[in-house]
Amino acid sequence: MTHIVNPALDDYLLSHCSPAEDEVLRDLAAETQRAVPGTTMQISQDEGVFLAMLVGLTRARLVVEVGTFTGYSALCMARALPAEGRLIACDVSEEWTDIARRYWERAGVSERIDLRIAPAAETLRTLPAEETVDFAFIDADKSGYPVYYEQLVARLRPGGLIALDNTLQGGRVVDPADHSEQVVAIREVNDTITADPRVQSVLLPVRDGVTLVRKR
Repeated sequence: MTHIVNPALDDYLLSHCSPAEDEVLRDLAAETQRAVPGTTMQISQDEGVFLAMLVGLTRARLVVEVGTFTGYSALCMARALPAEGRLIACDVSEEWTDIARRYWERAGVSERIDLRIAPAAETLRTLPAEETVDFAFIDADKSGYPVYYEQLVARLRPGGLIALDNTLQGGRVVDPADHSEQVVAIREVNDTITADPRVQSVLLPVRDGVTLVRKR
């Protein structure tokens, strides 16, 4: 968990967020930490509430997630979908998504989630070219963000949203000495979004940075 604000505020922040973690989510978070101790690949409880709220506010029926890991964020978003809603989850790992499948089934949302195991860029290219996506969440390999963004914004309906996670990279985006692949890729996608006339955007200091993009 990355702290943008004073770490001492974490408990206060979480205690002033609508509760999201029931037994299923708590057990999933705990199993993920046991499987990958200290992992930062899983979103936090408050970010799960945030994503679910965005899905509800957009009245989304089709959500695309790029980067599923053990399924916490997908579970939060799938619960916010209407009964007929669908979430396409893109990931390359059978190992981690096997954990996700168990908890989706336990939560009663597995029928809403279409898990596709393949490189995300390939999966996105197979989606219809029409503007049918209501909401998308990108939280995968950072070097792929520019490609994922371009594939999704073209398929996003007017008024639809894309949320991109980790767009501050622990503050390294503003370090001119940092030329690591993932930081360079995040700088590229941040600059692309800012200059893109098709969208409105805001980069929020939520955890490690969440950029919200709204299609005009």
